[in-house]
Amino acid sequence: MSSGKHYQAYRQGHTVTVHQEDGKEIVQRFTLEDGAIMLDPDVREYFPDAETVNQALRTLISLFPKNQQSITPQ
Repeated sequence: MSSGKHYQAYRQGHTVTVHQEDGKEIVQRFTLEDGAIMLDPDVREYFPDAETVNQALRTLISLFPKNQQSITPQ
């Protein structure tokens, strides 16, 4: 899997500093919104937008028994 050199840091949040011509700096911190998920580049090749991701996950969910709340190990 290939990814940019700043890929992992971006996933954890990143800071952007804008250096204005008048010497002032604007610093902004960006993090993923609550509930947002960042796809790895190899997965993103197959699922380029939220609609395709949600459709694939709903198909997967339909394969699990109805009483199972989560597929995440406890």
